[in-house]
Amino acid sequence: MNVFIGLLILCIVMCLYRVGKGPTAPDRTVAIDILGTLVVGMCAIFTIITGKDFYMNIGISWALLSFIGTIALAKYLEGKGFDE
Repeated sequence: MNVFIGLLILCIVMCLYRVGKGPTAPDRTVAIDILGTLVVGMCAIFTIITGKDFYMNIGISWALLSFIGTIALAKYLEGKGFDE
């Protein structure tokens, strides 16, 4: 399990680098979306390690909010309103 946690942390660091240094806004958006997926993966690993199911509830909530945020940011970058 420690190997998986280490790999996820490495991927999180790389995504944070891309968010900070991304050349364009879409690159940053993709990095933020991947970061959300990695957080859900971390919650899944914590659920397996501890046996507590509230980590999975946090992961599901995070995934839903990440999806909604990505859609909203994509519409903003396209220049469309939220009601279109």
